[in-house]
Amino acid sequence: MADVQQHLSSALRQLRQANGWSLTLAAERTGVSKAMLGQIERGESSPTVATLWKIATGFNVPFSFFINGRVVPAGDVAGFSQPNAEMSVQPLLPYDPQLRFDLLAVELAAGAQSHSSPHEAGCIEQVVVIEGELLLGVGDLWRRLQCGEAFQFSADVAHSYRNPLNTPLRFHSLIHYLHRPGVTN
Repeated sequence: MADVQQHLSSALRQLRQANGWSLTLAAERTGVSKAMLGQIERGESSPTVATLWKIATGFNVPFSFFINGRVVPAGDVAGFSQPNAEMSVQPLLPYDPQLRFDLLAVELAAGAQSHSSPHEAGCIEQVVVIEGELLLGVGDLWRRLQCGEAFQFSADVAHSYRNPLNTPLRFHSLIHYLHRPGVTN
Protein backbone atom coordinates (compact mmCIF):
# COMPACT_ATOMS: atom_id res chain seq x y z
CA MET A 1 0.00 0.00 0.00
CA ALA A 2 2.89 2.38 0.77
CA ASP A 3 4.25 1.92 -2.77
CA VAL A 4 0.85 2.85 -4.27
CA GLN A 5 0.60 5.94 -2.09
CA GLN A 6 4.15 6.97 -2.99
CA HIS A 7 3.43 6.50 -6.70
CA LEU A 8 0.19 8.51 -6.57
CA SER A 9 1.90 11.20 -4.52
CA SER A 10 4.66 11.59 -7.10
CA ALA A 11 2.29 11.51 -10.08
CA LEU A 12 0.02 14.21 -8.64
CA ARG A 13 2.94 16.42 -7.61
CA GLN A 14 4.47 16.02 -11.09
CA LEU A 15 1.22 17.13 -12.74
CA ARG A 16 0.75 20.11 -10.45
CA GLN A 17 4.32 21.31 -10.93
CA ALA A 18 4.24 20.81 -14.71
CA ASN A 19 1.07 22.91 -14.90
CA GLY A 20 2.24 25.46 -12.32
CA TRP A 21 -0.96 24.94 -10.31
CA SER A 22 -1.38 25.56 -6.61
CA LEU A 23 -3.36 23.06 -4.54
CA THR A 24 -6.23 25.57 -4.58
CA LEU A 25 -6.27 25.78 -8.38
CA ALA A 26 -5.94 21.99 -8.69
CA ALA A 27 -8.94 21.59 -6.37
CA GLU A 28 -10.97 24.02 -8.50
CA ARG A 29 -10.05 22.27 -11.76
CA THR A 30 -10.57 18.70 -10.51
CA GLY A 31 -13.48 19.01 -8.10
CA VAL A 32 -11.40 17.21 -5.44
CA SER A 33 -10.92 19.11 -2.19
CA LYS A 34 -7.65 20.87 -1.49
CA ALA A 35 -7.34 18.82 1.72
CA MET A 36 -7.70 15.51 -0.16
CA LEU A 37 -5.21 16.57 -2.85
CA GLY A 38 -2.75 17.55 -0.12
CA GLN A 39 -3.20 14.20 1.64
CA ILE A 40 -2.59 12.33 -1.64
CA GLU A 41 0.53 14.38 -2.36
CA ARG A 42 1.88 13.75 1.14
CA GLY A 43 1.16 10.01 0.82
CA GLU A 44 -1.35 10.14 3.69
CA SER A 45 -4.35 8.99 1.65
CA SER A 46 -4.96 6.51 -1.13
CA PRO A 47 -7.88 7.75 -3.24
CA THR A 48 -10.72 5.80 -4.76
CA VAL A 49 -10.85 5.10 -8.48
CA ALA A 50 -13.62 7.72 -8.78
CA THR A 51 -11.38 10.36 -7.17
CA LEU A 52 -8.54 9.47 -9.55
CA TRP A 53 -10.95 9.91 -12.47
CA LYS A 54 -11.81 13.41 -11.24
CA ILE A 55 -8.14 14.30 -10.95
CA ALA A 56 -7.27 12.86 -14.37
CA THR A 57 -10.18 14.73 -15.98
CA GLY A 58 -9.24 18.00 -14.28
CA PHE A 59 -5.64 17.75 -15.45
CA ASN A 60 -6.69 16.41 -18.88
CA VAL A 61 -4.51 13.30 -18.67
CA PRO A 62 -5.51 9.69 -19.35
CA PHE A 63 -6.57 7.68 -16.30
CA SER A 64 -3.61 5.35 -16.89
CA PHE A 65 -1.27 8.23 -16.01
CA PHE A 66 -2.08 7.56 -12.36
CA ILE A 67 -1.48 3.87 -12.71
CA ASN A 68 1.84 4.24 -14.49
CA GLY A 69 2.79 7.83 -13.62
CA ARG A 70 3.53 8.58 -17.26
CA VAL A 71 2.58 7.51 -20.74
CA VAL A 72 4.42 4.20 -21.01
CA PRO A 73 5.67 1.92 -23.76
CA ALA A 74 3.83 -1.31 -24.59
CA GLY A 75 4.32 -4.08 -22.05
CA ASP A 76 5.13 -1.72 -19.15
CA VAL A 77 1.76 -1.43 -17.40
CA ALA A 78 0.67 -1.76 -13.78
CA GLY A 79 -2.73 -1.85 -12.08
CA PHE A 80 -4.51 0.07 -9.35
CA SER A 81 -6.86 -1.19 -6.63
CA GLN A 82 -8.64 1.25 -4.39
CA PRO A 83 -8.05 0.87 -0.65
CA ASN A 84 -11.31 -0.97 0.09
CA ALA A 85 -10.56 -3.43 -2.77
CA GLU A 86 -14.07 -2.97 -4.18
CA MET A 87 -12.68 -1.85 -7.53
CA SER A 88 -9.46 -2.49 -9.40
CA VAL A 89 -8.29 -1.19 -12.76
CA GLN A 90 -5.57 -2.69 -14.95
CA PRO A 91 -4.53 -1.18 -18.31
CA LEU A 92 -4.58 -3.83 -21.02
CA LEU A 93 -2.51 -1.56 -23.27
CA PRO A 94 -0.61 1.62 -22.43
CA TYR A 95 -2.29 4.90 -23.35
CA ASP A 96 -2.02 5.50 -27.10
CA PRO A 97 -1.39 9.22 -27.72
CA GLN A 98 -1.95 8.96 -31.48
CA LEU A 99 -5.29 7.13 -31.26
CA ARG A 100 -6.14 8.79 -27.90
CA PHE A 101 -7.52 5.87 -25.94
CA ASP A 102 -7.13 3.89 -22.73
CA LEU A 103 -8.06 0.19 -22.72
CA LEU A 104 -8.71 -0.96 -19.16
CA ALA A 105 -9.73 -4.18 -17.42
CA VAL A 106 -12.00 -3.31 -14.50
CA GLU A 107 -13.11 -5.56 -11.65
CA LEU A 108 -15.87 -4.77 -9.17
CA ALA A 109 -16.32 -6.86 -6.03
CA ALA A 110 -19.64 -8.53 -5.28
CA GLY A 111 -22.30 -5.90 -4.65
CA ALA A 112 -19.88 -3.01 -5.26
CA GLN A 113 -20.71 0.24 -7.01
CA SER A 114 -18.51 3.01 -8.38
CA HIS A 115 -19.64 6.48 -9.44
CA SER A 116 -17.69 8.40 -12.05
CA SER A 117 -17.87 12.13 -12.60
CA PRO A 118 -18.13 13.34 -16.20
CA HIS A 119 -14.94 12.96 -18.23
CA GLU A 120 -13.82 15.68 -20.65
CA ALA A 121 -16.28 16.94 -23.27
CA GLY A 122 -16.81 14.49 -26.12
CA CYS A 123 -15.26 11.52 -24.29
CA ILE A 124 -16.76 8.19 -25.44
CA GLU A 125 -16.58 4.97 -23.42
CA GLN A 126 -17.25 1.44 -24.57
CA VAL A 127 -17.70 -1.38 -22.05
CA VAL A 128 -17.70 -5.13 -22.66
CA VAL A 129 -18.73 -7.48 -19.84
CA ILE A 130 -16.24 -10.35 -19.53
CA GLU A 131 -17.62 -12.05 -16.40
CA GLY A 132 -20.72 -11.41 -14.31
CA GLU A 133 -23.37 -8.76 -14.85
CA LEU A 134 -23.02 -4.99 -15.04
CA LEU A 135 -25.63 -2.40 -14.18
CA LEU A 136 -24.43 0.69 -16.04
CA GLY A 137 -25.94 4.03 -15.13
CA VAL A 138 -25.47 6.88 -17.59
CA GLY A 139 -27.11 10.04 -16.35
CA ASP A 140 -30.49 8.90 -15.00
CA LEU A 141 -30.78 5.81 -17.23
CA TRP A 142 -29.66 2.32 -16.18
CA ARG A 143 -28.80 -0.55 -18.52
CA ARG A 144 -28.21 -4.20 -17.55
CA LEU A 145 -25.37 -5.89 -19.45
CA GLN A 146 -24.79 -9.64 -19.31
CA CYS A 147 -21.52 -11.49 -19.96
CA GLY A 148 -20.49 -10.94 -23.59
CA GLU A 149 -22.61 -7.81 -24.08
CA ALA A 150 -21.19 -4.40 -24.95
CA PHE A 151 -22.42 -0.83 -24.79
CA GLN A 152 -21.10 2.55 -25.94
CA PHE A 153 -21.98 5.82 -24.23
CA SER A 154 -20.96 9.44 -23.87
CA ALA A 155 -18.73 9.52 -20.81
CA ASP A 156 -18.91 13.29 -20.48
CA VAL A 157 -21.89 12.85 -18.14
CA ALA A 158 -21.94 11.30 -14.68
CA HIS A 159 -22.02 7.52 -14.90
CA SER A 160 -21.96 4.55 -12.52
CA TYR A 161 -20.98 0.90 -12.55
CA ARG A 162 -22.78 -1.52 -10.24
CA ASN A 163 -22.27 -5.24 -9.64
CA PRO A 164 -25.67 -6.65 -8.60
CA LEU A 165 -24.35 -10.19 -8.07
CA ASN A 166 -22.56 -11.90 -5.19
CA THR A 167 -19.63 -12.80 -7.46
CA PRO A 168 -16.96 -10.49 -8.95
CA LEU A 169 -17.73 -8.52 -12.10
CA ARG A 170 -15.08 -8.10 -14.79
CA PHE A 171 -15.43 -5.81 -17.78
CA HIS A 172 -13.23 -4.02 -20.27
CA SER A 173 -13.49 -0.27 -20.72
CA LEU A 174 -12.25 1.45 -23.87
CA ILE A 175 -12.13 5.21 -23.33
CA HIS A 176 -11.75 7.50 -26.35
CA TYR A 177 -10.60 11.03 -25.50
CA LEU A 178 -11.74 13.86 -27.78
CA HIS A 179 -8.69 15.95 -27.00
CA ARG A 180 -5.22 14.57 -26.68
CA PRO A 181 -4.68 14.06 -22.95
CA GLY A 182 -1.45 15.41 -21.65
CA VAL A 183 -0.13 17.99 -19.26
CA THR A 184 -2.01 21.22 -19.90
CA ASN A 185 -1.35 24.81 -18.98
